[in-house]
Amino acid sequence: MKKPLLVLLAALMLHACNNNYQQIAIRKKPKNVILLIGDGMGLTQASTAFYYQDKTPSFTRFLHMGLHQNEPTDAKITDSAAGATAFSTGYKSYNSAIGVDEDTVARTTILEMAAKRGQATGVIATSSITHATPASFYAHVANRNLEDEIAAQLVLSPVDFFAGGGIDYFVRRKDGLNYLDSLRANGFKVDTTGLNAPTNWKAGQKYSYLLAPDGMPKMSEGRGGFLPKATQMALEHLSQDKDGFFLMVEGSQIDWGGHANDADWIIDEVKDFDKAIDVALDFAEEDGNTLVIVTADHETGGMSLSAAEVRRQRTYEHINPTFSTGGHSATLIPVYAYGPGAAKFMGIYQNNHIFDRMMEALRW
Repeated sequence: MKKPLLVLLAALMLHACNNNYQQIAIRKKPKNVILLIGDGMGLTQASTAFYYQDKTPSFTRFLHMGLHQNEPTDAKITDSAAGATAFSTGYKSYNSAIGVDEDTVARTTILEMAAKRGQATGVIATSSITHATPASFYAHVANRNLEDEIAAQLVLSPVDFFAGGGIDYFVRRKDGLNYLDSLRANGFKVDTTGLNAPTNWKAGQKYSYLLAPDGMPKMSEGRGGFLPKATQMALEHLSQDKDGFFLMVEGSQIDWGGHANDADWIIDEVKDFDKAIDVALDFAEEDGNTLVIVTADHETGGMSLSAAEVRRQRTYEHINPTFSTGGHSATLIPVYAYGPGAAKFMGIYQNNHIFDRMMEALRW
């Protein structure tokens, strides 16, 4: 009799824990928000985490999922700038827009709102830190290609921690100015050598890591554990703020692999992004007051995990990644959410409603 009773007890405890989490996901207000964006990561790209690695994918840890539609104001298919601007400001805009609406009016981003409320903020990317997605959370320019201007705005932004590439936009500029000096003058500790964590994170101190001339190297070129490590470092620093924090983390090069129709590049980058998601979820599970959202701005490459052909015969024993385009596609994009407010991200909605749902969860 003991074994059936133990099984029943375990089942009842699991049910109680699940119900408790569901109540948290519906009713509790989060203190912190971590938004992870896998640029170009549609459902197929995310699915590679299930077929091309030994570990259990981080995606299995989410209980609340939705889909977003992402067309911009001037086209049927979005680019990263309009997609990230929809997330950051709640306004749909035109392709290439950075933190501005379709009339090029600057709109306050969620990162800027968090800072005004006294929260710490951070931005991480495997692209240059001035690239479209990260830029859309702290900058306001009419075109994503104005990376020199975006770098100048980052210097004066309320960002407390950033890590990525893009040194050239700070020191090899058309105007000849040295914006690394400007970063230091505006309170940043600047590191261009590596992710060197201080012995003790100083609350209120700004930290910046610029580790490549433009985008970071590919995983296959030796980038190593930059993304999960930078995420861990940011969480250690930002979580010191008693008022909470907002952190955006981008796995930028999933998109670049899609543009190149390079399955190996995509797979490597998804596995790396998967590790960063686990870092965020581990923190959220321990903290209990953190909302984690994982999504993408769009899908890139029209990627499919197709049945392979062996000796001109189609076989279901092997997967062959294939592509339908070298550009973006219009497919709906998955949204995964965990923690207080996670239930708000279920359903099908427009991409700018992710901003609205973050606002609702935070009760701002």
